[in-house]
Amino acid sequence: MQHGRLITIEGIDGSGKSSVAQCLVKCLEERGHTVLLTKEPGGTELGGTLRTILHTQKDRVGDVAEFLLFAADRAQHFEQIIIPALAKGAIVISDRMADSSLAYQGYGRGLDREMIKKINAWAMQYQIPDRVLYLRLDPASAHERVRARHQTLTSFEREGVDFWQRVSSGYEEIFAARQNVITLDASLPLASVCTQACDAVLKCI
Repeated sequence: MQHGRLITIEGIDGSGKSSVAQCLVKCLEERGHTVLLTKEPGGTELGGTLRTILHTQKDRVGDVAEFLLFAADRAQHFEQIIIPALAKGAIVISDRMADSSLAYQGYGRGLDREMIKKINAWAMQYQIPDRVLYLRLDPASAHERVRARHQTLTSFEREGVDFWQRVSSGYEEIFAARQNVITLDASLPLASVCTQACDAVLKCI
């Protein structure tokens, strides 16, 4: 049976994940690879519904409920989208995945990190990304980028810089000893970040 590659893109809001993901798809497809671009939350119909709930709920969603909604999305995402695509040999690129929950709910919200890790592993059917591209950007710059979009802010984007700093510090701690992580300087021009991302992924496929 063929087995594809799972590439995840992580970083705080405003770091350029979606733009880099699209560049990466173009880069790989130009080289003849079969690529599936997806995201969390929102890669499935259920995920899209949960995304709407998370960002439009008038009453604040509790921290534990927030994480469990993301976990439900992740479980559906893997069962419906990611596992079948990997089995067909596709390169799956996901804008966010389990590390986002660990950073945002574990470090940002202060939830039990070991519990988050266990639930994430279960939801992902114990799959581990082949590569994680971590777009590193300081919280102040990221905050400015998000505000400059002039778009409706998500619940996370409405948080203060102190929350973003906890999330950023969380990512640094999470990835400190991980061998499958490529850290990219997201403050560089997008073209440069995309080139580095493409080079990193091509080395692992």
